[in-house]
Amino acid sequence: QQVVTTAQLKEVQEAVKEVHIDHKVKDYIVELVRQTREHTDVYLGSSSRGALALYRLCQARAGIFGRDYVLPDDAKALAVTALAHRIIVGPAARIKDIEPDNIVEELLNRIPVPTA
Repeated sequence: QQVVTTAQLKEVQEAVKEVHIDHKVKDYIVELVRQTREHTDVYLGSSSRGALALYRLCQARAGIFGRDYVLPDDAKALAVTALAHRIIVGPAARIKDIEPDNIVEELLNRIPVPTA
């Protein structure tokens, strides 16, 4: 049985785009993605598409939790999911069994979280 109509789904997708995301959180997302490209263990880091995916995921998560604004914690909670599969680990890092998830988690621990 159909749970939602196509029109309802499109309406929700458009509503998610209206969830506010502060410029500090935007900058945080951009910095996370940028540093995936500059990390010493990474052969090929995430692109701007990764940043956009994380941006939209944050908006969706905020909406699911009933907020009309994104928190930095939304980005932290979703970064591994949005970015890890977009990273190609370098040969030396592969030998050391370093996974893309580990790299994103390291960046999350290293990059300062924006505050109000």
